[in-house]
Amino acid sequence: MTGASAWGRVIDSLRMMKAGTVVLLALAATCAGARGSVMFARGAWAAIDRGAACEALSRSQRVAPKDKIQAVAGLTFTVDHRRWGEFHARLSRIPRGDASVMLKVGDQPFLLTTRAGWAWSRGPMQAQAIIDAMRTAPAMRVESRDAAGVRFSDPYLLDGAPTAIDAAAARCALRSAGKIR
Repeated sequence: MTGASAWGRVIDSLRMMKAGTVVLLALAATCAGARGSVMFARGAWAAIDRGAACEALSRSQRVAPKDKIQAVAGLTFTVDHRRWGEFHARLSRIPRGDASVMLKVGDQPFLLTTRAGWAWSRGPMQAQAIIDAMRTAPAMRVESRDAAGVRFSDPYLLDGAPTAIDAAAARCALRSAGKIR
């Protein structure tokens, strides 16, 4: 076997894993109890139409065991524009009460608001800054410390994020304008 053919098989395997991740993400999003339809799925991201809200979502690269919480992150756009591009993350662990939760998109840090095992952007200006950073960075991660003081990090790829964000925003904007139901 030549080195070139071995590398070709490795690349093919990685492509299949990536495609499988998108399918799993889309299935998880639609089976998670909230109704919705997948509008777009590529790379590590999917855009989901849930009627009154549209979301661009991704699952953490670190897949949780069955008995643990799967970390997910995304952006929400609502028809009434009350949550337009709001970043949210379901954390893999519940942060300690006095711990900060930081989102790092590339090298740019964002301090998030938290409650229990969830974190959100602090307002529309921060949400827009997060979206802008996500368009150019290759990856992001959400970091904090758990109840025992142990640092944890939930990593995410941003491949497919810009298109998923645009698809979610456009769908809710069209619904808000009465162009679609």
